[in-house]
Amino acid sequence: MAPSLDHLAIAATSIEDRRLDELLGVELSPGGRHARMGTHNRLLRLGPTSYLELIAIDPQGATPGHPRWFELDEPAMRATLAAGPRLVHWVAHVDTTELPALPFDVGPWEHFQRGDLSWQLTVRPDGMLPADGVAPSLIFWPGAAHPAARLPDVGVTLDGLELEHPRAVDVQRQLDLLGLDVCCTRAALPRIVAHLATRAGPRTLRSTESIR
Repeated sequence: MAPSLDHLAIAATSIEDRRLDELLGVELSPGGRHARMGTHNRLLRLGPTSYLELIAIDPQGATPGHPRWFELDEPAMRATLAAGPRLVHWVAHVDTTELPALPFDVGPWEHFQRGDLSWQLTVRPDGMLPADGVAPSLIFWPGAAHPAARLPDVGVTLDGLELEHPRAVDVQRQLDLLGLDVCCTRAALPRIVAHLATRAGPRTLRSTESIR
C-alpha cells in the first residue's frame, strides 16, 4: 500500500459530544480505549483503509505519567476544545518504520494494541504535534487488520485535504520525503481543511474552526 491518509483526528472534551454526528448526518461508531494515553474514541469509516476519529480524555482512564497525544493536556488545546470539537491533526499510513531525516520531528515509534488490532504510531514525548498538526503523525499497521474494515459504510468519504503553513516549503519537503501525494501551500497561519462527501451533501472540517 502506498503511503496515504490513514485517519483524521477530531479532538473533543468528551466523546459523548454529538455535534460532529449532527454535522455529518450519521452516528459515529464506538471505538475503544487507549490505556497508555488515557484517552478513548468513536470512529467513522471514510474508506476501506481510512477513517475519522473523535478522541477525548477518558474520564475513567488512568492519568498517564507522560503527556497525552494530540496536545490534549495543553492548556491552549483545552481552551480551544471548550468551544467545541475541532479537527486537530491527521495521521498518514506508511509501509515501513524506517524513516528518512525529516524537517519536523514526529517522535519515536510507539507500539499500541487493542484486541487483535496492533499498530505502531509516531508520538513525540512532549505530546506536541509536528508542524502545528499540519505535518502528519505516522502509523504502521504490521498485520492485515485495520479498524476501517470493521466499520459500517455510512456514505461518508474524504473528497480532499488542504494543508497550509507558514513553513510550507518544509512541510512539503516532509510530505515528499514520506511519499505522500498531498500539497501544502504557504499561509500566515497553520490550517488543515478536510472536505467530506456525505449523503446529506458536502461538509467541511477546518482546524481553525470549532464544530458547532
